Amino acid sequence: MQISKNKVVSIDYTLTDAKGEVLDSSTKEQPLHFIQGQGHLIPGLEKALEGKTTGENIKAQIPAKEAYGARDEALMQIIPKENFEDIADLKVGMELEAESEDGVRVITVVGIEGDRVIVDGNHPLAGMDLSFDVTIVGVRDATKDELGHGHVHGPGGHHH
Repeated sequence: MQISKNKVVSIDYTLTDAKGEVLDSSTKEQPLHFIQGQGHLIPGLEKALEGKTTGENIKAQIPAKEAYGARDEALMQIIPKENFEDIADLKVGMELEAESEDGVRVITVVGIEGDRVIVDGNHPLAGMDLSFDVTIVGVRDATKDELGHGHVHGPGGHHH
């Protein structure tokens, strides 16, 4: 069966940056399960997987614009430290959830200077070209429930 819109796909993958450093990977025990065409993956990887079948291995180079987009310096902000008083051990590198016009966004603390906290609302991989080494473990039709809920059920998916 070929990967196409609304198919449940299971993949093993290794993600590396332009220098070849591993940024993320699945293991044989924990493949990534998703529904193709539902926006669960970055657009470039969905395109690279389209039409492939179980057992195939692909190496895909995904430019930043088809991954997490370009960095947006407008998403760098300086916020008064008092806004973080409910966080006991605030430190550089922490990822926090913040409300934005687009809903909840993850922000990363990139600096603390006196009573000011510098945060970055960009995805940590924004502006980066990415390389994926992917093996397709399985492809099947999604069930009506999975399509209705927008995610995979059962092993490797959500349980209700």
